[in-house]
Amino acid sequence: MTLLLAACGGEPEVAEQPDPIRPVKTVLVGEAAAGGVRNFPARIAAAQRADVAFRVPGTVAELSVKQGDRVQQGDIVARLDPTDYQIVVNDRQATLENASNNWERAQQLINQGYISKMDYDRLEAEFKNASLALDTANQDLAYTELQAPFGGIVALRHVEAFEEVQAKEPIYSVEDVGALEVKFDVPESIIRGIRAGDEGAGATRRSQVSVVASFDDLPGQEFPLRFKEIATRADAATQTFEATYIMDQITGSTILPGMTANVKMDFSKLIDQGLAYRVPITAVVGDYKLDPQVWTVDEDAMTVSPRTVKVGRLVGTDAEVLEGLKVGERVVTAGTPFLVDGMQVLLMPELEQAQPRLEDLEVQ
Repeated sequence: MTLLLAACGGEPEVAEQPDPIRPVKTVLVGEAAAGGVRNFPARIAAAQRADVAFRVPGTVAELSVKQGDRVQQGDIVARLDPTDYQIVVNDRQATLENASNNWERAQQLINQGYISKMDYDRLEAEFKNASLALDTANQDLAYTELQAPFGGIVALRHVEAFEEVQAKEPIYSVEDVGALEVKFDVPESIIRGIRAGDEGAGATRRSQVSVVASFDDLPGQEFPLRFKEIATRADAATQTFEATYIMDQITGSTILPGMTANVKMDFSKLIDQGLAYRVPITAVVGDYKLDPQVWTVDEDAMTVSPRTVKVGRLVGTDAEVLEGLKVGERVVTAGTPFLVDGMQVLLMPELEQAQPRLEDLEVQ
């Protein structure tokens, strides 16, 4: 049987298998967190704002301004009924006059030896206490008039006329809208890039990042922003940091606190100067010498090749690449241990979606 089988045919032919094409995840250099242009939704707040209140209790007799009115520093915006405070002033005035007369007589009698030094000191103390009491009463009477602490717009009125109010109870909210705060939340990768030390290098980095604001109802217009501060504690829910920039009021338009804006941060200058690019940590691997390298993709031939790089800090889930990459190059971020030089690859979609379930495809 063996001989018969051997005589029936020769060696079986083995079909030549094509080289496998490996799918890989990639990212473009310069489109990571530290590079390119990033956009954030922002909210507008007044650069200076205050709730103004009386320093004494009483009945509101007059509200001089309305919501939306503009006021100047020192303008009277509200008054309390001064009757009770005027009565106190009159009483303290009479007390002071009596104490003053007693002390003047005491000054003559002490020189003639008709009163003791103890009585003289008591009358002098009564005169000084009465003088201080009158000053306090006059000050309380002055506090029945409420002045604007600075020039701005009356944003809110919290009470109505003839209401009884307590001391330090807000009457108006005044906001200075000549300069505005633009607040927006930034992720960790951004805050490290523009903070990097409060002075010196950090300030230099910030000056190289162009930050502008735009508004939906003002298409085609961008307004420059000036850095003010960045929070150092992340929001517990979003794990982002609040950044605050200053914007001057727009001529010919009115931007008010509470409105929304779009903020654009341009990191192109940082990229052009070669300070650092950021790529996902998974893109950086070690070669046989344990030197850091990345795998770049030739998008014309759809092949990969290793590239030695110089890395800097680890920033969250990214690594800073100081040397070895250029803007626009594509690097592999997943599957690097299975790559060889010249291997053909297939780019995976950058945004993956879940496959639909069969029951979702059924026609009801």
